Amino acid sequence: MKKTISTIFGLAALSLATLTTSCSSDDNKTEGPKSDFVVVRENLQGEIKSGEVILESGTYKLTGKLIVNSTAKLTIKPGVTILATAVAKDKLEEVRYIAVAQGGQIDVQGTAATPVIMTSELQEPGAWGGLVLCGKARINKGTTAQAEVSNLTYGGTEDNDNSGSIKYLRIEYPGFSYSSSKEFNGLSFFGVGKGTTIDYVQVYESSDDGFEWFGGTVDAKHLVVSNKAAQLGDDLFDWTEGWIGNGENWYGIRTNAGNRGIEADNNSDNHKATPVSFPNLKNITLIGTTASTNGEAQAIKLRVGTKGKLDNVVLKGWATGFDVQHDESISFAGTDLLATNVKFEDVAVKSKATATTAGGSVDISKLFTESATATGAGNGSGIPTWTAGWTKGL
Repeated sequence: MKKTISTIFGLAALSLATLTTSCSSDDNKTEGPKSDFVVVRENLQGEIKSGEVILESGTYKLTGKLIVNSTAKLTIKPGVTILATAVAKDKLEEVRYIAVAQGGQIDVQGTAATPVIMTSELQEPGAWGGLVLCGKARINKGTTAQAEVSNLTYGGTEDNDNSGSIKYLRIEYPGFSYSSSKEFNGLSFFGVGKGTTIDYVQVYESSDDGFEWFGGTVDAKHLVVSNKAAQLGDDLFDWTEGWIGNGENWYGIRTNAGNRGIEADNNSDNHKATPVSFPNLKNITLIGTTASTNGEAQAIKLRVGTKGKLDNVVLKGWATGFDVQHDESISFAGTDLLATNVKFEDVAVKSKATATTAGGSVDISKLFTESATATGAGNGSGIPTWTAGWTKGL
């Protein structure tokens, strides 16, 4: 009897162990709902319509646009490289880019030692489109609008919307141009919500803006933009259409005769449109040159009704530190438009402003306070230590 009972318990234990092992194995293999999208390393393009697609390792060639639709998810593991293949400048319909539509998500899982890299076969600014995120947070262009570089809908009323998580990502050579008024940025945020995580991202040699916010509420930390190529780039950072998120630890450098460090707008058609752009930024370093082919060698341009608060800022090498334009923005100076603890290095004109109605310059000195001990992004005008290992060309 004892032997029979022992045998029964032994078989039961074996069955339980087998079941447990099977479940554990299945859990490791399945990280999300399966998708009908077929991943082809040499031909990555198309629409992910549902489920989760995982890029596991190595290099994938981006041969067209890749769209992550509503309810779908694109997960990119550490060390993955996405290589945009070359496309003729007159083949506008074939431009390579990655876009996440409203309701879709991206999960970039890079690390400092093994960042995810999105780059191009043609290693020059403007070679491909870059990365576009479209969310459901508020904008001031209307309840919703169409993104200029993907025609995807963005905007809405969900300020905590979640478009995913991006950590340790390097985007190289983006900024493909359809026309002088329609260009990709490195990373574009269209109505992206605060539920989204953006941390440790570099845009390297973009022909248009490095990062641009079109409304939304998303926060962004540890951002790097570097433009040193002979081809001119646009602004390092740019916001418009009512962005009201937070930024922390931004480092931007340009050595060519491109445009501004930050270009900040509310709404060019209606300066009082709500929600009014009102980001809060801290720990910012912007390094530039006094040369600009467009006369825009300004560290920070604030205009068309934007608000904003900045703290612990280092500006080096620009012709102008702060340039404020339009009555609405000027009226906020010293209150809702304020920069505290600013250190200027080799900046010829610390601040200036031009009124809309009266014309000419006005006193804008109340816009900022100075501090000789400001550290900016962490190392004054030097390269921040947190950029080590995952960035390029600093």
